[in-house]
Amino acid sequence: MGRNNFSILTVLSVTLLPILSLSFSTDSPTDCRLLVLLDDLSLKSSHSIFFNSLKSRGFDLDFKLADDPKLAVQRYGQYLYDGLILFSPSIERFGGALDLAAVLDFVDSGHDLIIAADSSSSDLIKSLATECGVDFDEDPSALVIDHKSYAISETEGDHTLIAADDYIESDVLLGKKKIEAPVLFKGIAHSLNAANTLVLKVLSASPLAYSANPSSKLSSPPSVTGSSISLVSVVQARNNARIMITGSLDMFSNRFFRSSVQKAGSPRKCDKSGNEQFVTELSKWVFHVRGHLKAVNLRHNKAGETDEPAMYRIKDDLDFSVEIYEWSGKSWEPYVANDVQVQLYMMSPYVLKTLSNDKKGLYHTSFKVPDVYGVFQFKVEYHRLGYTSLSLSKQIPVRPFRHNEYERFITAAFPYYGASFTMMAGFFIFSFVYLYHK
Repeated sequence: MGRNNFSILTVLSVTLLPILSLSFSTDSPTDCRLLVLLDDLSLKSSHSIFFNSLKSRGFDLDFKLADDPKLAVQRYGQYLYDGLILFSPSIERFGGALDLAAVLDFVDSGHDLIIAADSSSSDLIKSLATECGVDFDEDPSALVIDHKSYAISETEGDHTLIAADDYIESDVLLGKKKIEAPVLFKGIAHSLNAANTLVLKVLSASPLAYSANPSSKLSSPPSVTGSSISLVSVVQARNNARIMITGSLDMFSNRFFRSSVQKAGSPRKCDKSGNEQFVTELSKWVFHVRGHLKAVNLRHNKAGETDEPAMYRIKDDLDFSVEIYEWSGKSWEPYVANDVQVQLYMMSPYVLKTLSNDKKGLYHTSFKVPDVYGVFQFKVEYHRLGYTSLSLSKQIPVRPFRHNEYERFITAAFPYYGASFTMMAGFFIFSFVYLYHK
């Protein structure tokens, strides 16, 4: 009986091992397994272009209804998924073991999240967005309306179908290829929480846009207007987890991907909207295909030596180096920048140097240890828009000169030497005069 139990446990361990080993890896930081929660399984076909683009890039998608009673994102303390896509705006309560706190814990553990809302969004989805740093319009019937930057359409006459082209200027977020066509957006507005410095607008509304109920006249000024309206926002948490938030689920749909678009007031009509390019490029960033850095081989040594010492002496000359690479989606490539700095830190920076690079990933510099002894740290703190943050430190003690390491005669002490000899000469002369003068 004991032998049978052991065999069963062995089989279970082998079976579960591939599942539990799918967690985030620094050797290949791209998310692998994504959980997609839907309000309706028909979204699998109506948004299939977006889902197929993820599959073509090697992602494994697991589709489930958001109220599935067996829903779970972790098992035995291990997360089963690397990323979460919430295409379930109307869900009032998640099924199974998933709730608001579980989703936030998922992000806090370094995993990524996409939230798509619409006019039917529940308090649960809005509360989740608020926790991530954005606030959706509290009016449940409000939509983004723009009487200038709307998309010309035969069926949409209330100017709620927006042709947006106010993108953030960032190659790492949206790719190097310019998005020529406007993005079609039909949904609800959100604004950024001023207290959250980690959230960014990726797609903004025009200065003339506002959020209101399109089927009724305005009785009071709109609560959210102009460029304060964000259509798509992203967050990179301090643990490098990434979040995308938008108020339009239709933005991901096949209909919007394939639709032609002409912005009001523009003579140019695009055969295809910019939605597919915009969403595809931004999803690459969200799931760490782009903009992910790693730093390795932090080294320091005395000038002219190769071994890392256990301790430095004040005024020693030292060399410092670190290697930084960027994930290209398939392999690690050298990261090239001119704004990486190192600090020699004890309570405050005593040395701050910009690192030179050899364009092969190696960053290096040389400097002199300050004339202060104590326990210092080499610190590299790198924060750049769209890239994962780097935070490295290595502790190193610095000692003063030993008694036998000082120069025999110190230049700064010459006045004291002179005073001593002058005192002796004066005493000798005084003694001579006192003894022999009559």
